[in-house]
Amino acid sequence: MINISELSALCDKLGCRITPECSLSEYITFRFGGPCRALISVNSAKSAAELIRYMKSEGIKYGILGRGSNVIVSDEGFDGVILLFGSDFARIDVKGNIIRCDAGTLLAAACVRAQQLGLTGMENLFGIPGTVGGALYMNAGAYGSEMKDVVVSAEYIDENCNICSIGKNEMELGYRRSIFSGTDKVITSVTVELRNGDPDGIKAAMSECMAKRSSKQPLEYPSAGSTFKRPEGSYASLLIEQCGLKGLTCGGAMVSEKHSGFVINKGYATCADVLELCEKVKTVVKEKTGYVLELEPVILQ
Repeated sequence: MINISELSALCDKLGCRITPECSLSEYITFRFGGPCRALISVNSAKSAAELIRYMKSEGIKYGILGRGSNVIVSDEGFDGVILLFGSDFARIDVKGNIIRCDAGTLLAAACVRAQQLGLTGMENLFGIPGTVGGALYMNAGAYGSEMKDVVVSAEYIDENCNICSIGKNEMELGYRRSIFSGTDKVITSVTVELRNGDPDGIKAAMSECMAKRSSKQPLEYPSAGSTFKRPEGSYASLLIEQCGLKGLTCGGAMVSEKHSGFVINKGYATCADVLELCEKVKTVVKEKTGYVLELEPVILQ
């Protein structure tokens, strides 16, 4: 049982905003999903640790949400509290070629700051629609670059609600995974190390990266980005296209005709539509090719 009055009092003490019975559809890029019992906009690592400590002690279910770009929320919503790592938790500090970002910092904002400072290394990550914390959590990448190429350290809240530090070599960074994946560890800041470069050249590379995305990906529709992880030995989009599944629909969800690796929301999709469509795709691909596709987005339920 969630005592909203008590939780609101704690948020007031910490200076965090709280919204009871908040619809999550506007907080995920897929643009669907039911409400959570309360959404709290976190403003610091200390506040996050205090809130998590309280919810663990009270047996309250909680979840972490950043930009919501790699998340699927059920139609019934989330029967618990969501801690939003967003604009209230998005400070960027720079010292030489080292950039430290709060976990709620948009990855694109970090890339722009690096460009303005003439620091190179993050160009290919520009356009990934997530936060820095979320990007490290899944070791996000694009066009041959991944977070593991630039990250040097991070801070996180451990299972006992302590704020800890971790170096890159301890992060177990692999394809769309890290030591944080599927655990209670909550990333609170990420530090990257870049190289000196030409601001104009970096800007041109970022523009080229966005042009590639716009020409090849269905950015005009809500989605969670690439819907399936890359199976070893092939590509999800290639397999889906080979199976003739481009344009396949379930309710308001559709396999993009522009990029078959994307399941998109045509404007009225539900979570049930998306999950049903994904299961159909996985079944057909396995029957016709033998490959087993795995969802990339995290299901928040």
